[in-house]
Amino acid sequence: MSDTLLSLAGVHTLIGPYHILQGVDLVVPEGGVTVLLGRNGAGKTTTLRTIMGLWTANQGEIRFDDHLITQLDTPEISRRGVAYVPEDMGIFTDLTVAENMALAASGGPMDGKRLGWIKDLFPPIGTFWEASAGTLSGGQKQMLSVARAIIEPRRLILIDEPTKGLAPAIINAMTEALRELKQTDTTILLVEQNFAMASAIGDTVAVMDDGRIIHSGQMSELVEDESLQERLMGLSLEAHQ
Repeated sequence: MSDTLLSLAGVHTLIGPYHILQGVDLVVPEGGVTVLLGRNGAGKTTTLRTIMGLWTANQGEIRFDDHLITQLDTPEISRRGVAYVPEDMGIFTDLTVAENMALAASGGPMDGKRLGWIKDLFPPIGTFWEASAGTLSGGQKQMLSVARAIIEPRRLILIDEPTKGLAPAIINAMTEALRELKQTDTTILLVEQNFAMASAIGDTVAVMDDGRIIHSGQMSELVEDESLQERLMGLSLEAHQ
């Protein structure tokens, strides 16, 4: 990992009467995986949606590749090389897997070599290529959601809780796929509740509480310091494996 790819400085986001983000400072280095941890309601999803322009920051700055993107709309942020995998997956259940993938390839026809790589990464994509996306299992839908985000090369992918509600075998498959993805030129900002999975692939980590970042550093340091885990988020490695 080297230079900063994404940074948030003093970001506040209000949604209606609710002041969700209250001065978020976050740095995502280029390369590898940064994991955003925190309890439910801490502001993790709001952070991703604010970065993606789905909600607009009321105060502060968001920079991507050293360019200010705070006030840009979502399509323009996407064109700059950012993809978003929402917690609800965002797939079109009434379309086939193939149609979902084709719609995600906004730059033109899908690249055959890249599509082959994705099918190797997520075998169900090839197996159910002509099937309706609505007939897939929860784990298969999650794989499709991530596959759509990477059908074109992206510099940054924002992924919101990709293992939520999935069986252990599917979590293992998703972990291995993200491990392989991090070996490419793609940087990942990952929101994840499963600490065992997050610690297996994370390089850096930030912990949120009450709309602020309360800790940031190397994932390896957090893994090795169980007292820090307990102070920050009540985590226990043994309890999450």
